[in-house]
Amino acid sequence: MASSIVLKVTYLVMVIVCITLGQISSSSLTQAYSPITCGHVQVTLAPCLSYLRRDAKKIVPKRCCVGIKKVNGETKTKEDRQSVCNCIKRTAQNIKGLNLHKLVDLPDKCGVHTPTKISPSTDCNKIE
Repeated sequence: MASSIVLKVTYLVMVIVCITLGQISSSSLTQAYSPITCGHVQVTLAPCLSYLRRDAKKIVPKRCCVGIKKVNGETKTKEDRQSVCNCIKRTAQNIKGLNLHKLVDLPDKCGVHTPTKISPSTDCNKIE
């Protein structure tokens, strides 16, 4: 049961990261980096899960927005953005009761504006 929740959180995190990754230009990055992993994304975005599963209108938890900003800042390449997108999509598909409308709007609610909205229909391979 606990591993099922961790898996669901991981998927959710990836969806959120894909949303935020669209604003980073790989051509503007010159520092060496380590590729971002799906597990890292899931753990970082885990604080968003409770908000995304509730029907009641609540304020996005601060820790959720901190996680979104962190993942956005750590995503350095086109491949990272596509990987995060795919991770988030897979995670979101496995979380029962996930409010996809809240998920799509989450980056904007946290002040992270992205050109690509991540949803189940997003083609992650087209993310630059």
